[in-house]
Amino acid sequence: MSESKELQVREKQALDSPAEQTRPGLVFKPLVDIFETDKEIVVLADMPGVSPESLDVDLREDILTLTAEASSGRGEGEQDILSEFATGKFYRQFTLSEVIDQSKIEAKLDNGVLRLVLPKVEKAAPRKIQINS
Repeated sequence: MSESKELQVREKQALDSPAEQTRPGLVFKPLVDIFETDKEIVVLADMPGVSPESLDVDLREDILTLTAEASSGRGEGEQDILSEFATGKFYRQFTLSEVIDQSKIEAKLDNGVLRLVLPKVEKAAPRKIQINS
């Protein structure tokens, strides 16, 4: 995969020892697709079982962090017969370059897919510079 210089993927490293974990449970790295146009970069993150209330998109010091918690679709009073849907936490980080206009980032969660739109900073339009004498 070629990485755009405007957005660098930072993957969370798997913990080697349970003693290093500070919270119990599974941590998933959501799979992403990244698209680019002249005006923006779009990131799609697959986060099944995540509600908008449990999703946090945080931007600090050029690091965009996604955290969320996936819950089962089990209703009240329902007992497990077979449980293949793993629940746990999602975590993924991206480093943003100065090309991204961080004040205009938009996020939308729809059917378990997070769509982040990262607009690029507008470049100054070319113009003729007048010379004063």
